[in-house]
Amino acid sequence: MDIPRIFNITESAHRIHNPITPEKLATLGAALRLEAGTRVLDLGSGSGEMLCTWARDHGIVGTGIDLSQLFSEQAKRRAVELGVADRVEFIHGDAAGYVSDAKVGVAACIGATWIGGGAAGTIELLARSLCAGGIILIGEPYWRQLPPSEDVAKQCHAGSISDFLMLPELLASFSRLGYDVVEMVLADQDGWDRYEAAKWLTMRRWLEANRDDELFNEVRSQLTSEPERYATYTREYLGWGVFALMRR
Repeated sequence: MDIPRIFNITESAHRIHNPITPEKLATLGAALRLEAGTRVLDLGSGSGEMLCTWARDHGIVGTGIDLSQLFSEQAKRRAVELGVADRVEFIHGDAAGYVSDAKVGVAACIGATWIGGGAAGTIELLARSLCAGGIILIGEPYWRQLPPSEDVAKQCHAGSISDFLMLPELLASFSRLGYDVVEMVLADQDGWDRYEAAKWLTMRRWLEANRDDELFNEVRSQLTSEPERYATYTREYLGWGVFALMRR
């Protein structure tokens, strides 16, 4: 049970597997006014940076579930490094359908809403673990500007233009589900650069050390094409943000 190996290769050096910087992640934690002892559930927790830093900075207690064995192991090491291994737990497993035994004050899925079949399904899933008055966190892409063609949308790794909404429409979609948007922290282009460009050195180093690997040609092709594709399309057209929601 694991994510496709290409992601374990390209993002193996990432602490945050989304286009958000550590500073923005800290801003989000402060914006939520987290109290010590708040229970946080993170579905698709990656390498655990959110739970680990919030446990250190705000005293939260957290559980993260992620399908990547590599990222889950990195999360456990990060918890030890920051001295919070007694407050956060990381489970290697499938977050799809996961419901916490104990209700939590914050239920999050930051950039992995495919586990619920999209934002609406993931919000419904997270709500099953949430205590009354709790906060749901959803990390979602949106169009910074509408792509002029379907080909441009596909170059942004979307299936079509209709896969994503413009920011006002995305916020309205949360309202239609019966939620108030009570906070948001949006990635900027620097955050996108740190997420995407950090893969390139990782890929280059991997290529130098794995010339006989079966994925060598795929990684070589990706490193050759990704900088230009990213700068032309994703960086210009695609936004991303974390949205805090409370049920009306």
